[in-house]
Amino acid sequence: MTTSTPFIKPEHLNGVAFDGGWKSLGRMQETVEPASGKTLGKIAMATAQDIAAAATMSRKAQPTWAATAYERRSEILRNAARIAENNRDEIVDWIVRESGSTVPKAAFEVALTIKALFEASAMPSQAAGQVLPTQPGRLNLARRRAIGVVGVISPFNFPLYLAMRAIAPAIAVGNGVVLKPDPRTAICGGHVIARLFEEAGLPTGILSVLPGDGEAGAALCNAPDIGMIQFTGSPAAGRRVGEAAGRNLKNVSLELGGKNSFIVLDDADLDLAVKNAVWSTYLHQGQICMSAGRILVQAGIAQEFTRRLAEHAATLTSGDPASGQVALGPLINQAQLDHAARSVEAAVTGGAKVVAGGGHDGLFFQPTVLLGVNPDNPSFHEEIFGPVAVVTVFEKDEDAIALANDTDYGLSGAIVSRSIGRALAIGERLNVGLLHINDATVNDEVINPFGGVGASGNGTSIGGPANWEEFTQWQWVTIKADAPAYPL
Repeated sequence: MTTSTPFIKPEHLNGVAFDGGWKSLGRMQETVEPASGKTLGKIAMATAQDIAAAATMSRKAQPTWAATAYERRSEILRNAARIAENNRDEIVDWIVRESGSTVPKAAFEVALTIKALFEASAMPSQAAGQVLPTQPGRLNLARRRAIGVVGVISPFNFPLYLAMRAIAPAIAVGNGVVLKPDPRTAICGGHVIARLFEEAGLPTGILSVLPGDGEAGAALCNAPDIGMIQFTGSPAAGRRVGEAAGRNLKNVSLELGGKNSFIVLDDADLDLAVKNAVWSTYLHQGQICMSAGRILVQAGIAQEFTRRLAEHAATLTSGDPASGQVALGPLINQAQLDHAARSVEAAVTGGAKVVAGGGHDGLFFQPTVLLGVNPDNPSFHEEIFGPVAVVTVFEKDEDAIALANDTDYGLSGAIVSRSIGRALAIGERLNVGLLHINDATVNDEVINPFGGVGASGNGTSIGGPANWEEFTQWQWVTIKADAPAYPL
C-alpha cells in the first residue's frame, strides 16, 4: 500500500537534515542515482559542530524519553512500522534508485525494516532485569537502563535496515540516537527514517539524522554526550571508530566486513548448491558483508559444480534496477567498480582463470566466476565487495576447515551437504559468528543475534536478545527496610 501524497517531499531533498525538525546546515552535496548518474536531490552535510549540538540536545531530551510510559514508547514504534507499510512502494523505489538495489532486494530490505520496528516495539514491555539472591531482609536487583545517547554510523549497502536495526531497539529502551548515514544513501538510509519517526510522534531531540563524512563520524566518537557507538562498515574505518570510541570510554559495537566461505561437500545436491552459492555471491552485486567471498568445493564435484555455476552466472542480467527486469544493478560508485576490477585483474595475475564474466559497462559489473584460486592468490584473502565468485577446490573435510579459517575475518559461514551430522561437525570448528547448514551465507531474520569475530567485529552482536545487551547497561540496586548500623 502506498499513499497518494509523496512521503519524501521536495523540501526534504533541498539540502536539509533532521534534528526533530528539518533545517539547512550550511554545507550540502548532491545524491546521485548510480544506475543513471541522475541527481536525485541534495542532502545537508553535517560538521563536527552540528554533531556535537545534536548530541547535546539528545542528552537533554533523553531522560524524559526514558521515563515515558512503556505503552507510549511501544506505540510510537508501532506507528513507525505502520507508516513504513503504508509507504512501502515509495520507500522501495528510493532504495532502488539511490543504492542501486534490485526491486526484490529493496522490497526485502523494507520488510526487514518493518519487522525490526515491530520487534523493537515489544521491548518496552519486556522484563528489564533480575531479582538476585541475597541476605534476609534485603532486596537485591539488577536492572537494565538506557545508556543515554547512541551514535549510529550506517553503510550504503542495506542503508535502511542496517540503520534501523540499531535505531529501533535503542529508542525502544529509552535512548536518544544521532544517526550519521552514508552520504551516498542518505535519503533512503536517513531521510526515510527521520520521516517515519517524525510522523510516528517521536518527541523532538530523541532522533537526529545528520549525513556527513569522516569528520562527522569522528565527532560522534568524540562527543562527550554520546555514550555508545554502533558502527557498520569496513574494517579499516571500524578500527578507527573502535580506537576513538575506546579512547573516550564509550561502549562500541562494530559490525565489519567478511571473507565468508560457502562450503560444498561432495554429497550435496548440486542444483541447490549452485542456487545457494549464486544468492550468497551475487545478491546486491556482492556488496554485502555476508556475501560468499570464497566458494570451497570438494574435488569430486568441483568440475561439474563450477560448470553449472558459470552457466548460471552467464544468465544473470545487469542493468537499471528500476526497470524491474534485471538480476543485478550497478555498483555504488566508480571507486567500488575500480576496486572490483583491480581485484579480478590481480586474481588472474595470481593464477586464477575467469570462466564467466570479468568485464563491466559503466558501473555494471558482470557476474564473474574465478576458478583455480589458491590460498596464495590475493582474491582468496581480500574482500572484493563485488559480484565475483572465488572458487577454491579442496580434497578432505579437514582441508575445508583449514581453508575457511585461513582469514582474519569471522562473520558468516555456510555448508551444503546431505549429511547434517557431517556438516555440523565441520561447522563446529569454523571461526564465525553466523553458521548456516544447507543455506546461504547471506541471512538475517531480525530476531537473531548478528555479529562476527576477528576482523568482522569486536565480538558484539545486534538483533533479537542481543539488543538488550547492546543498548542498555546494568545497574545494581539493593533495598533494605532500615539502614544497618555498620560497626566502623
